[in-house]
Amino acid sequence: MAHDIVGNQEDVVKKIVFGNVAYPFGKKRDEDGHTHQWTVYVKPLFNEDLSVWVKKVHFKLHDSYSYQNRIVTKPPYEVTETGWGEFEIAIKIYFQEPCQDKPVSLYHLLKLFPHANGSEIMLNGRKCVCTEHYDEIIFTKPPEMMAQLLATTRPLTLGPYVHNVDFEVREEEVLADLTTARQVIRNDVHSMRSKAKECLSIMNEARTLLGDSQPAVSLLALKQITDAAMTK
Repeated sequence: MAHDIVGNQEDVVKKIVFGNVAYPFGKKRDEDGHTHQWTVYVKPLFNEDLSVWVKKVHFKLHDSYSYQNRIVTKPPYEVTETGWGEFEIAIKIYFQEPCQDKPVSLYHLLKLFPHANGSEIMLNGRKCVCTEHYDEIIFTKPPEMMAQLLATTRPLTLGPYVHNVDFEVREEEVLADLTTARQVIRNDVHSMRSKAKECLSIMNEARTLLGDSQPAVSLLALKQITDAAMTK
């Protein structure tokens, strides 16, 4: 499905992918010291022609490039360049005239080297570094004409449509990480709760020895506080 209805039935969400691939030259280029060829892009999550509702995409490159502002008015929405360093690229998506929403801004850190969020893959028979991110654009009660454009699902290609990153697998990995993190937090809260009870017991014993049998905090109050923390 190229778009989803969210919340209010008049709201529409469009799912996109943005990122970059970078191919190493193997050595520095003599004339400018560049080490990689890279391509930054915005594309649909599903096989959909974004030009139906996207007017243009503006890529803002680093100031060291003589032509910093790149405007792309039709698919593929991408810019290919060469360079030697990593930097943040500002991406602004403009919509077709029926849409009254302001352009959507994205920010992508260009990656040329393997790292935690970008891995080496084989693409078109060449080794490259790939970094891709998933995002959603939500249109709140779009005008009727824009709603019709958003409902149009003209395919971008008749062939197979795949991404360099398997986002279904990534979603499962993120959910697994969240589940693990939640359990770690629960264990930590349980440990802190046990230590707090132990400290309170010691305090009560000390107060008894000093002739004060009224603890500053009751076990019931402590249980209510820790139970509330466990449910968050």
